[in-house]
Amino acid sequence: MNASGDELAPDVRAILEAARERPGGETRVSVDARSFPEAVAETEAAGRVPVIAEVKPTSPTTEGVREDDPVELAREMVAGGATALSVLTEPEHFGGSAESLRQIREAVDVPVLRKDFIMNEDQLDVVESDLVLLIARFVGSAEQSSAGDSSGRGPREHDDLPDLVEAARDRGFQPLVEVHTREELTAALAAGADIVGINNRDLGKLEVDLGTFEELAPEAPDDVLLVAESGVKTVEDARRMREAGADALLVGTAIMDGDVRRNTETLTQ
Repeated sequence: MNASGDELAPDVRAILEAARERPGGETRVSVDARSFPEAVAETEAAGRVPVIAEVKPTSPTTEGVREDDPVELAREMVAGGATALSVLTEPEHFGGSAESLRQIREAVDVPVLRKDFIMNEDQLDVVESDLVLLIARFVGSAEQSSAGDSSGRGPREHDDLPDLVEAARDRGFQPLVEVHTREELTAALAAGADIVGINNRDLGKLEVDLGTFEELAPEAPDDVLLVAESGVKTVEDARRMREAGADALLVGTAIMDGDVRRNTETLTQ
């Protein structure tokens, strides 16, 4: 994917620069993952909407910082009916951490997604999770590869999307490949992705349009599990995404803003 730095919002450029400098894990992880597709199927069989509730202390698109205990927030989301959890591990711009994810995953019995900007295979080894986010726009991109590493030695070798999907699966992760355009969806499918998140937020401009999911969802094969990401604020939004073909919804701000248990219950009914 080609993601020119000039096309990205300044906040996103800063996030990518920080992500490039973060080290990977010291040892290769091996994950016994909780099945996300099975969790989605069980939720639907119970007559509820599958929601991935996001533990997101802050972000460049939200105001303020939520300082509640992340583990307690996660427990409340699960009590509210969350099918899975998304946990930010990006520390500088989202207030997340690998330790928070580790503690949350120990405290709940639902699948947990690690949400971060992962550029290279060794960054998969930072912490165990059930799913791992791979953003098609930023994996193996020209923008990414043109930058030197923090040592000043010049451009690093960067993994392309098929390599990272395979590396994630080799460790036991379920990769959730995020896309925003038809080109990125094509690349995700070519890489073998079977869980695809269609992000309604354009990371170039940080603008949200629910029509993005509606436009791209029909292009995905029936056997691909589709997650609608960003922009779901109301029950009507959730219904709209489900009618457009979303198997699950990833919701952050609308759940984190207020009583997380009640907010999760509202969106999962």
